[in-house]
Formats: sequence, C-alpha cells, structure tokens
Amino acid sequence: MFSIQRWDDNVAPIAKTVESMVFVVDDDPSVRDAIKRLLGTVGLRVISFGSAPEFLAGDRPEGPSCLVLDVRLPVMSGIDFQRELSKANIRIPVIFITAHGDVPMSVKAMKAGAVEFLIKPFHDQDLLDAVHMALEKDRVRRLGEGEIAELQRRMRTLTARESEVLRLVISGRLNKQIAAEINASEATVKVHRGQLMRKMDAKSVPELVRMAEKLGVPAAGPKANSVLPK
Repeated sequence: MFSIQRWDDNVAPIAKTVESMVFVVDDDPSVRDAIKRLLGTVGLRVISFGSAPEFLAGDRPEGPSCLVLDVRLPVMSGIDFQRELSKANIRIPVIFITAHGDVPMSVKAMKAGAVEFLIKPFHDQDLLDAVHMALEKDRVRRLGEGEIAELQRRMRTLTARESEVLRLVISGRLNKQIAAEINASEATVKVHRGQLMRKMDAKSVPELVRMAEKLGVPAAGPKANSVLPK
C-alpha cells in the first residue's frame, strides 16, 4: 500500500500562459500511447503513467489539469484511487475509461465527482470533449481559489480594529453607530473605514460585502440592549 500526500490548495491565480496538463493512468502501454497521440493532435500536453503510485510520485501540476484514469489498475483500482485522492484533498478532475464498466460502477464514479465515464472503445471526440470539460472545470476552480487566497492576504493586512470595523460595516451600521459601539469618534471610524476599504481594494460597501461572503467573514450581530435607528 502507498500513502497519498495532501497537496497545498493555497495556489496563486493562474496566468493564461500556464500550460494545461493531462495525466493518463493506464496499465496498458498501447492505450496510453494512443491517448497521448490523440490529445497531442489538439495541442494538449500529456504525461502518462502505468499505475497510481507512479502518478503520485510525479510533480504536482501548476496549471489546469485533469486525470484520465483506467478503472482496472494494479495495486489499487481506479475507483478506490479516486476515493483516496478525494480524502487527500487532491481535487483534480477525473475521467474514467474502462473496458469492463457497468451502470452501478459508473454511477458510483459520477457521484464521487468524475467528469465522465467512458467505455472502451470510445469515440475520439467523446474523450476530447470530456478532457476539455475537465480542464475548464479545473481552470475555474483554480481561479476561484486564487481569488480567495488574494482576499485572505488582504485580510491579513488589517489591524484588529479595522477587522472589527469591517464586520460592523458589512452589517449595515452607519459611522455614528459604529463609533458608539467601539467607543470612538466618527472621525476615527472614518479613518478606519477608509483604511480597510483601501487595504481590501473594495470600491464600494456592496463589493466589500461580497468579499466578506467569499471569505466567510460574518457580519456583526445587533448590539445587546441597543436600539438601532430605523
């Protein structure tokens, strides 16, 4: 048995110049070569492996990627490998290929997040369509994670007081209400508010609210024993 190491998901935004990568894991060399040639005709870079451990021993992809995975593999089946990848937080889109598939197996794979389940022999276009879909799915995921990572970086630049004011701002409090709650002057609140808007690179309160929602930052609740003006 082999162990799967967790991949770090705090990735930077993916530049358009980062090359997409398709990984093929199949114990049949002729299948690996055929898929590599097919994907090469549309300009895709392919790296192939004969088993799951070989794939895991390789480098982590830096750009959008997907995994074309045979169901029947030595050491560990493709279905079991998919489950272990999920446990290790390796969120690479999977396309299953098999000559021995059935409906329960395909349903199980799709429920676990597989992009497609193709029965050999499959049409070339079906695999190409599935690969392009998987790469786009991974591209969108990585861009989203890059955005979150950047917002987290901005949040870390806020002082404790600015973070407190942020939660009050996104709750809809006015400056005078915030001033009363943090025991400061309105002028001081305006300074904190301006600083946090600048550090978060937010052009408006609605934009700041959307940023907070993406980060899971909760708005401040109503202050106990206080009545906010209508």
